[in-house]
Amino acid sequence: MTHATDPDQHYLEAARQFGGAMQRLARATEANPEHRRDLLQDMHVELWRSLAGFDGRCSLKSWVFRVVHNVAASHVGRERKHNARAAPLDEARAVSSSVSVAQDAENNDALDRLNVFIRKLGPPDRQIITLYLEEMDAAAIAEITGLTAGAVATRISRIKSRLKSEYRETENV
Repeated sequence: MTHATDPDQHYLEAARQFGGAMQRLARATEANPEHRRDLLQDMHVELWRSLAGFDGRCSLKSWVFRVVHNVAASHVGRERKHNARAAPLDEARAVSSSVSVAQDAENNDALDRLNVFIRKLGPPDRQIITLYLEEMDAAAIAEITGLTAGAVATRISRIKSRLKSEYRETENV
């Protein structure tokens, strides 16, 4: 995609292409639905602002993910300071829920538990695994995060191992 002459059109195109990924990142980052809506709105505002500086030296996809992941990381930092001690009740329920009546409920439970796990990760690992879940390869993730592709691949492997371990632990509870 070439750099649009109208900044609003450029934003609309970016939001159309990557809006779903932005929603998934917000869901993986924030458990509270009201805070999630605020986070998503912040992502869109910052994306719109940032596109004035987009010069095409990287792909639009890399630009968008870099911007929204920075917004998400800032959000997590603010929320951790604000809620240093208490874990939301919804997260505790999502982790402990292991009995499902229907396949949809099982899928939702698995997705909820995955998001709870992702929210527990530090910002760099959260960014890497959410990009991985968006089916980006290590080289693309490296371009966004500033890490090497090898470091990204190593982190993905370690995060997946931690996820497997945590999943086994919740299944045995």
